[in-house]
Amino acid sequence: MHLTDSHAHLYSEQFRPDRPDALRRAQDAGVATILMPNVDHSTIDAMLELEAQAPETCFAMMGLHPCSVGKNFEQQLYEVEAWLDRRPFAAVGEAGLDLHWDKTLLAEQQEALKIQLALAKKHGLPIVLHTREAFAETVALVEAAQDGTLRGVFHCFSGSKEEAETVVRLGFKLGIGGVATFKNGGADRALPGLGLEHLLLETDCPYLAPVPHRGKRNEPAYLPLVLHRLAALLGETPEAVAAATTRNAAALFNY
Repeated sequence: MHLTDSHAHLYSEQFRPDRPDALRRAQDAGVATILMPNVDHSTIDAMLELEAQAPETCFAMMGLHPCSVGKNFEQQLYEVEAWLDRRPFAAVGEAGLDLHWDKTLLAEQQEALKIQLALAKKHGLPIVLHTREAFAETVALVEAAQDGTLRGVFHCFSGSKEEAETVVRLGFKLGIGGVATFKNGGADRALPGLGLEHLLLETDCPYLAPVPHRGKRNEPAYLPLVLHRLAALLGETPEAVAAATTRNAAALFNY
């Protein structure tokens, strides 16, 4: 089986000691493609360096993470836009809204997301959305921007059945990761009944490692654990889920 990890921060400092080994473990586990979302200006060099080292496996995105949105977010987005004008990327991202840590910058986060939604449409790219404790606010902005050309994924989806249906209605995919393996993650209620055409696999490494590695550093080699959990929830074979999610990623992303 060939798998696609649609969201992995493999360029993270946490992989500095063993990044080549982590990449090798991923390939041994059948993960043939790794899509890497950017965080902010501080992560661009490391991300592009890894892409250059593994050009047939690792593909970079360009965007500004909501947790990196501050008072100077416009300056950072000028850099994002300059990079998007300069060379191809797999997607705009990761962008979105995060109200878990700080609600005082909601207006700035909303403006940053509006700009990145517009950049995705301008460049004909999908957008990768991070939403934490801000699903309704994120949906409102996506709905306002959706003109039939906007596409992308709500990454690390862990919402309700109704929220999953909203994502599908918007024409977006759901990124399913390690949370789906958690006992109280909610995937058993939200995901059954969803068509495979709406789903992507992801790790979000180094975060949110699946069971039995929960609490440890996550890595792309753990993606089969998510695959098997999703297959069980949907009543599908792992082979069918692997084929569909790999096909969905290839159709969605620019790589």
